[in-house]
Amino acid sequence: MLKLVFTGVWVCAVSLGSVYASMKYASAPVVTDEEAARRASEEYVTGEMLTVPVITNGAVQGYFLTKLSFSVKKDKIKTLPIPLKQMVTDLLFDILVGDQLINVADTSKFDMVHFKTAVKDGLNAKIRDEVITEVLVENLEYLSKADVARIADSQNQPRQVPVAIKDKDGNVARDVVPGKPSSEAAE
Repeated sequence: MLKLVFTGVWVCAVSLGSVYASMKYASAPVVTDEEAARRASEEYVTGEMLTVPVITNGAVQGYFLTKLSFSVKKDKIKTLPIPLKQMVTDLLFDILVGDQLINVADTSKFDMVHFKTAVKDGLNAKIRDEVITEVLVENLEYLSKADVARIADSQNQPRQVPVAIKDKDGNVARDVVPGKPSSEAAE
């Protein structure tokens, strides 16, 4: 018994010692003067949720939903002739609908890095200056036409069949089976 107590005290002492040592000798991340100056000259602009139709062969195949935020240069964002949110909306329609640069309907081949680069380069080209320094994706979804129809018909139900709860005798509990009246749940 005494051996067990000493082992517990030893484990506690070693744990506390290692936590103390790691906190004492841990260092903060090193931020260079150049990095600090870059961060001070930038600000983040949050975007709004955009829904862009995906059109193939003249018909809507689904919808691309996205919310993007941007890291922009403070001094240059104030000189834009058009607000950034409207530019982003216009550019995403150009990229996804007009140029069909990115095939969002084929989600297995979607390249996030290419998408972010295309948005950043497209916005900077439209602005004719290096204003956008980074594109941050907050939300990115693709809904097919079938998904939209299923949701519109209120069929957004789980696809698995609910499992009835049984008591210790194997009887189905009353009022537990979803979608069935209590008289059918007991059968």
